[in-house]
Amino acid sequence: GNLSDCPNGSRWVMDVFNECAQDGRDIASVVLGLVSIFCFAAASFPQFYQACKTGIMDRALSIYFLLGWLGGDLLNLIGSFLAHQLPLQVYTAIYYVLADLVMLALYCYYKVKNRGGGFTAQINAAFIFLSLGTLSTVSFLGRGAAVAQDPVVFKGRSLLSTHVGELVSEPFTRSEIIGFAIGSVSSLLYLCSRVPQIYMNYKRKSTIGISYSLFALVMLGNSLYGLSVLLKNPEPGQSEGDYVLHHLPWLVGSLGVLSLDVVISFQFLAYRGGKPGTHEERGALLGEQGDS
Repeated sequence: GNLSDCPNGSRWVMDVFNECAQDGRDIASVVLGLVSIFCFAAASFPQFYQACKTGIMDRALSIYFLLGWLGGDLLNLIGSFLAHQLPLQVYTAIYYVLADLVMLALYCYYKVKNRGGGFTAQINAAFIFLSLGTLSTVSFLGRGAAVAQDPVVFKGRSLLSTHVGELVSEPFTRSEIIGFAIGSVSSLLYLCSRVPQIYMNYKRKSTIGISYSLFALVMLGNSLYGLSVLLKNPEPGQSEGDYVLHHLPWLVGSLGVLSLDVVISFQFLAYRGGKPGTHEERGALLGEQGDS
């Protein structure tokens, strides 16, 4: 970064993110964005623990919820690469994808295990191979993004670098249109992923097997991310309205997902008295009576 293009700018923000933070509002935006990244990064661990503790992850989480989340993070990674993000942001996007793959691997593991299948080792090997292949591929893409020197012109879910010396001369550049489209589809996937999980919770009348900390951390991350975007000062020559418009897909994605996660939070409250396995247990007992 070159502080001559950013008078009175914070040096550490420029060094780490190549982003101009000239006042307290900009610095608060960066700090909130960083905390939101840590919230998203830590969100999966409580669910990993809960899955190993209960062993019913395949009956607690919707596969469509996991696939929608993975699809959103994959598009976020693609957008990070196309936007030539700094290595920190690229590797953060890589981490999101890998965490999703681990979650999906656990789901398949318990799906096979609880059905009494003999394919556990094969399923584990396949997902380990897939995870390693994904890591090597996206790491290579990340190195390519770090080498590229083209200016970045749109912002994604994580903190993206921008060319601070360039004035906004048109509403949307070509790269911004691409980023806008990717961000819109990514946000749509994040939103749609919650609906199957809400339905599954309602159908089970239980949230046993799901860690509330997963959704609590994601809610906190989305809240902080939305605040970080809204706090950021617009680029020189850009109005507040244009700034919000440029970031609309990610604002809708973060705040929209937040509203659906509030619904899931109410489900945790409604079903906390829980009948964890009422329908499953009743079905098993009836089956035994019928056999006898």
